[in-house]
Amino acid sequence: MATPLGAQTIKEWGIQALGALADPAFVGGGPYGALRFGDRTRAAVTLNPGVQDGQFAFRGELLGHFLLNGRSKRPQVYALAGVAGVAGATGRGWLVMGAGLEASPGGRSGWALELGVGGGVRVSAGFRWRRFPPTWVPTQ
Repeated sequence: MATPLGAQTIKEWGIQALGALADPAFVGGGPYGALRFGDRTRAAVTLNPGVQDGQFAFRGELLGHFLLNGRSKRPQVYALAGVAGVAGATGRGWLVMGAGLEASPGGRSGWALELGVGGGVRVSAGFRWRRFPPTWVPTQ
């Protein structure tokens, strides 16, 4: 019997600091939320209040992640791509592409680091927590 897709969904939430090093640069941080659909794909949303050009700004992102091994409890790399937009002194939007390193994508929590482009050189660091379905089996 097939398992409904919702029963396979992994929920993630966390916090992150984000910088987009351009002219003008954006620096901020805020909440992270994501849904993983199986082992390797994740849709993530971030909402980052911060500062750009000396003024309050807000950067939101909608990213897709492709994890090479989403069940591992060891550090793993992943690819990311999506869109970002800033509301503030310079309201603009960008395509985002990059890569990340995650401490334990198959574990209950862990840190994550990202590097890429999208509104300048994009760097982020954060911490994530996860809720797995009862049938989830991580690997080492």
